[in-house]
Amino acid sequence: MTDAARSGRQEAVSELKRALIVAAARRVFEADGLEGASVRAIAREAGYTAGAIYFHFANKEAIYAQVLEESLDRLVAAVDRAVSIAGDDATRQLSAAALAFFDFYAENPRDLDLGFYLFRGGVRPQGLSRDLDARLNARLTASLAPIGTAARALGADATAATALIADAFAHAAGLLLLEHSGRIRLFASSSRKLMADYIATVIARLVNSKSE
Repeated sequence: MTDAARSGRQEAVSELKRALIVAAARRVFEADGLEGASVRAIAREAGYTAGAIYFHFANKEAIYAQVLEESLDRLVAAVDRAVSIAGDDATRQLSAAALAFFDFYAENPRDLDLGFYLFRGGVRPQGLSRDLDARLNARLTASLAPIGTAARALGADATAATALIADAFAHAAGLLLLEHSGRIRLFASSSRKLMADYIATVIARLVNSKSE
């Protein structure tokens, strides 16, 4: 076996081990949260020693960041796919982007749990580290960016588009909380329909402002 082939094989094995660790960590984090999880528990779930885990990750926060980043990557892909299918019309793009964001978390409640890591332990923000938070926030921002891009195409300025992104995110988060907690039944309504109605109202307002 050549040195290049040996190196490639070792890299493939390392990547496989890393993937197995991340999959095991996701299960542990889903069950115990960031604070309740430990590297030892992740190692046990993955079938490795704690030392093997530290070979790939510096600490449990780095593992959590990897799990969450992979979740956010799937979210970004889902939103981009929906926007691509929507075609060139900005109204359809805005609706597709916002509803794809909502639908991803409606269909994947455990990913929503991962995404709310900043609020574990109450409403006191916690975070991981400055660098990890920046990396993860960049992926979240990328998933919401198509909403702002479509809003700009419909005539919103940069400030208004940014405010709309924040409002759409907050609206989706609130409805998702009601959906996954079962509280939406108190209002005898559909969280998905409420989200769609909200986006339709936003689009109508932008279109009307553009025509004035």
